[in-house]
Amino acid sequence: MGSRISSEEPTLPVASVARRLGVAPSTLRTWDRRYGVGPSRHTNGRHRRYGSSDIGRLELMQRALLRGASTAEAAKYALEQMPRTATEPPEAVVVQVEERATAPPADDHDVPSRLARRLSTAALAMDFAAVQRMLADTIRELGVLPAWTGVVSPVLTALGARWRGVSAGAEVEYLLAECVYAALVRATPVLREPRNQRPVLLTCVPDERDNLPMYALAAALAGRRIGAQLFGASLPAEVLAVTVRRSVPAAVVLWSGRRATADPRLFARISRGRQRNRLFACGPGWDPATLPDKIELLGELTTAADRIEHVLVGARR
Repeated sequence: MGSRISSEEPTLPVASVARRLGVAPSTLRTWDRRYGVGPSRHTNGRHRRYGSSDIGRLELMQRALLRGASTAEAAKYALEQMPRTATEPPEAVVVQVEERATAPPADDHDVPSRLARRLSTAALAMDFAAVQRMLADTIRELGVLPAWTGVVSPVLTALGARWRGVSAGAEVEYLLAECVYAALVRATPVLREPRNQRPVLLTCVPDERDNLPMYALAAALAGRRIGAQLFGASLPAEVLAVTVRRSVPAAVVLWSGRRATADPRLFARISRGRQRNRLFACGPGWDPATLPDKIELLGELTTAADRIEHVLVGARR
């Protein structure tokens, strides 16, 4: 005989909801105070708690924020889609919660989207600590390159597109970029015994500002015990040539993020002399039609890491 379902709706305190959504409790209190998107239930006459409908509104708000809405617009949208009601059928709510609790885990393809929404919400709230925690958890859960490809890069792109050409709101993109940089550095182990005898040199073309992909690639290679020398700041052409000559890398990877703007003549400057090293172009800034025959164009970062590993040490371990 099945157990009787309680007619009281399960609720959560603000701290639990904050962890679930990836924001600080103070952010939820601000949203409640300013926009009315907050808890509707009370316990013992003192503590307000979030029911399933309250959490559903906040999840709608997160999705609207990710699409570029302001906080006020996102809150209005959430309240319009799920208006507050005086009473809700408690049995229906409990059944819905039970179905969520007993349902199989969401498909893995849904995980990056969920994490991206939470990361975007935390960044838009300027919640520095929450962004740092989310990045660390995402990298730990997915791995460096899946986290970069499925979560971090899409959010950075969306935020950059939202404020391109304006100064208001750009502080969110700067905050996220700083947190991503720190998270990728922390995710890069220092190798005592790399598998490759000579390192791979990773750097950007001169005047390139988008250097975070190279930090993601360096972290991924280190995870495979492939030693790399990373120059995050783009080097002038003459400095880059001297660097390659003095460091004697096994391979050089030049990143360009601005579409079809990189100068392929740069490879001629760094390949002079009798040194033997593999030269790779990486990123959308390279036009494949203009690259010299001996320059290999790498694909997205996971493919790039696979190819570099194969060239330097052979089969993956």
